[in-house]
Amino acid sequence: MSNGTPLGDFLRARREALKPPDVGLPEHGRRRVPGLRREEVALLAGVSSDYYIRLEQGRENSPSPQVLDAVAQALKLDAESTDHLNRLCLAASQRPRDRGDAEVSLQLLQLMDGWDHTPAFVVGPALDIMAGNSLATALHSGFEKFDNLARMVFVDPAGRDFYQEWERAAHSCVAEIRAAYGHDPESARIAEVVAELSARSEEFAALWQLHDVKGKSQEGKHLKHPQVGDLHIKFAAFTVNGAPHQQLVVYQAEPAGPTAAAFETLRAMAAQPKQARAGAVDAGT
Repeated sequence: MSNGTPLGDFLRARREALKPPDVGLPEHGRRRVPGLRREEVALLAGVSSDYYIRLEQGRENSPSPQVLDAVAQALKLDAESTDHLNRLCLAASQRPRDRGDAEVSLQLLQLMDGWDHTPAFVVGPALDIMAGNSLATALHSGFEKFDNLARMVFVDPAGRDFYQEWERAAHSCVAEIRAAYGHDPESARIAEVVAELSARSEEFAALWQLHDVKGKSQEGKHLKHPQVGDLHIKFAAFTVNGAPHQQLVVYQAEPAGPTAAAFETLRAMAAQPKQARAGAVDAGT
């Protein structure tokens, strides 16, 4: 995924994203490199230039919490990015084990299946769809596969129509995978997904190099289903107890609103035999 170290790549990307005026430094003439110089970050963090260079080059393996906090402040990192910085400095022995593609628990599957009016699905660290209820499957029926959210956004032709705020969805997907990468830089599955999407999408590759970090949170989405039209939803993501590498994603509609009615149509479609669905939709339009 890179020729450098995870820590060095992150520091370099965040340094290059800043300009001297962003951190209260004067800007004199043209610069040969984008963003701040290493020496400027070292000055702002109160460490020697040699120490910071070693840190960015991966030759300093155990920076103190005080140094990391100073570097985070120098680079204007927010709370999530600061946590990401600290995770990248953990030794392999300090990282959680068993972050592989474990199965979704039977209890969670039964819970999702009981939500007839609410799309719900479980994603893994690389945004693989690990499980979903029938309404979630119906909601994403316009895609070639309901298998990986990032692939659906960047590679599947349906992505740009489905996600009406496509750029926002694209940034979120990459930032979420980057956050998961901070927990497990040696994840073979994350490396596989990043390599595939970087090769197939220049936009993904460019966003991945920014090293933006953001986990899933509560926010609204504007989607457009090919059969039921515009959907304005609220969504929330929850870490699964006992399986911290899994997240439960739940979509909700305003009660008695147009999106709730569209969900009902999708639910009816999902309950019909496959060959009867197209005729039922045509009859309702």
